[in-house]
Amino acid sequence: MPQLNPHPWFAILLSSWVIYLTILTPKVNNFKYQNNPNLQNTQKEKMQPWNWPWT
Repeated sequence: MPQLNPHPWFAILLSSWVIYLTILTPKVNNFKYQNNPNLQNTQKEKMQPWNWPWT
């Protein structure tokens, strides 16, 4: 059964992970966000009652 022989696919798996971890990860981490997140105000706004015009 050829699928039980780990020699052909294990080297491909190992080399692809090495390439991913050494080349692709720094390239992905170098991307900058276009919109930097802003800190939100933690204080709640005071709710105003809505005055209905017909009451």
